[in-house]
Amino acid sequence: MTAITTPVLFDSTDSLLRFALRADAAVTGTVGLAGVFAARPMAALEGLTATHEYAVAAFCILYGVVVYFLSALPDLRRAGIGVIAANVACTVAAIAVVAAGLLPLTGIGVVAMLASAVYTAFFARMQYRGLRRLG
Repeated sequence: MTAITTPVLFDSTDSLLRFALRADAAVTGTVGLAGVFAARPMAALEGLTATHEYAVAAFCILYGVVVYFLSALPDLRRAGIGVIAANVACTVAAIAVVAAGLLPLTGIGVVAMLASAVYTAFFARMQYRGLRRLG
């Protein structure tokens, strides 16, 4: 009798964190791409300039690419902590911008900014749950 062993290809404890990172990267990158094409109409609706919208879109695309590559690392602990911190910082920043009135946002702009805070808080929570599963 011959025993054949196969190497472990992945650790099932990191699957939630890896999925949450990839989902965050995909959605954020897609929003960034859409933002490039819709910058001028969105600027008029939200009360910002088209330059602001292009800058946010470029940041979203870059963030999506970076997080996607981080999700492919064999050890996700450090990458997960960094992305969670970035998502929490974005959540706090979005709420602070609305609360302090730092930008001349319209009603739709306020709703969009608060929606981005909810989005980043959701992914921070999912990524935190995935990080906790790592042990």
